[in-house]
Amino acid sequence: MTSQPLRDAVPAPSPRAPRRSWRSPGRILMGLFVALACFLSVVPFYLMFVWATLPSDQIFAVPPHLWFGSAIAENFGKMMDATDGFALRQFWNSLYIALLATATTLFFCSLAGFAFAMYDFRGKRAMFTFILLTMLIPPLVMDIPSFLVMNNVLQWIGTPRTLWVPGMANAFGIFLMRQYIVSALPRTLIEAARLDGATEFGIFTRVVLPLIRPILATLGVVTFVGSWNNFKGALIMKLSEDPTMTLPLSLRRITGGATNVNADWGATLMMVVLTVIPLLVIFLFASRQVISGLTSGAVKD
Repeated sequence: MTSQPLRDAVPAPSPRAPRRSWRSPGRILMGLFVALACFLSVVPFYLMFVWATLPSDQIFAVPPHLWFGSAIAENFGKMMDATDGFALRQFWNSLYIALLATATTLFFCSLAGFAFAMYDFRGKRAMFTFILLTMLIPPLVMDIPSFLVMNNVLQWIGTPRTLWVPGMANAFGIFLMRQYIVSALPRTLIEAARLDGATEFGIFTRVVLPLIRPILATLGVVTFVGSWNNFKGALIMKLSEDPTMTLPLSLRRITGGATNVNADWGATLMMVVLTVIPLLVIFLFASRQVISGLTSGAVKD
């Protein structure tokens, strides 16, 4: 009995699927579409920065100016005059409120999400269900009760605390943290930290927080942007005095209100730039973590 040659015993390699060339019509069209979308997204921001450096009578010129002008100091001075010199103070007010809202929301929501994900206690399911049900309440319904509590009970009307204290432990943040921790952190890791002698708060700060940075960045950006752009909340809570006013209210005032009568567009665009810069900086620093947090679980290993 003759033996089969060794080459006959080795299975033939399966044919590979042909690789699609980057020059294929589908990829070219997709690349053109992405390039067009990026162009349309960037152009408004570019024009905003350019027009903020132009004199007011050149902003709406036809054809439009596409390069920076020399009126940046003039427009900045007009912005300061339009806000009675409080523009930078109002910038700090918005930054202070947004940073406090972001820091407290990240701490309390991550702490609550960790508790709901890793601990078993009486009433846990009922409490989490109640938190989820509060997400069904339209935010507009809570405006009047929030004002009455802040005005009659806490007597905080007109102070920055009215904007960052109520959202410290919001339902969306708790739900987001709980779902991410359940999917990203195994219970065995927590048990191993306990066996090593770590305290519960030590486990949270040294083990949990470093491993959930993507979702922390995601919730942080969402919270910061929402707080920074909070026009309605600042209006309802009467942060309308110059020393306590936030940038959204101040921007609305210098544009002339609902009619835009006698609006100085150079000063207005300068304040728009002042408003947009922190958002761009936050996103540039956190974009990588945000994308990682948003796409977590989208690809199955």
